[in-house]
Amino acid sequence: MFCPYCHFEDTKVVDKRDNDETAVTRRRRECLGCGKRFTTYERIETIHLNVVKRSGKMEEFDREKLKRGIMKAVKKRPITEKQIDELIDDIELKLLNRKSTEIKSTEIGKMILTRLKKLDQVGYILFASVYRDFNEINDFERVLEELKMPNGSD
Repeated sequence: MFCPYCHFEDTKVVDKRDNDETAVTRRRRECLGCGKRFTTYERIETIHLNVVKRSGKMEEFDREKLKRGIMKAVKKRPITEKQIDELIDDIELKLLNRKSTEIKSTEIGKMILTRLKKLDQVGYILFASVYRDFNEINDFERVLEELKMPNGSD
């Protein structure tokens, strides 16, 4: 394991925690070169999921691509990287427990919107504007009205 700060090759694990629900192991590491600490996450990668894009093109599920997309949409919102990781963990777990190994990108988008709505409504609108391809102010107004309804739809 290389240190992300000084790129020294030797590190030691100072704390390890397993999360049985998400099958993720969190390791707190210390660089033996510069002494700084950082966290790594380890997860078992067993099932390959294929995402069917709107164009019909198929590509392999990419957790990091999903994370980048969400982070870009909620960039200036008070949502932590940890909250985004938990959101993705939840979605990934649901996807891995499905019978099919193919999922439409639109279904993943809906899953993200459902979770963002509970987490941060402005983040929800920002992500929805990209996911739903907003082109005019009426698109934003429609989503705002949905949010104002007690059981607003996605």
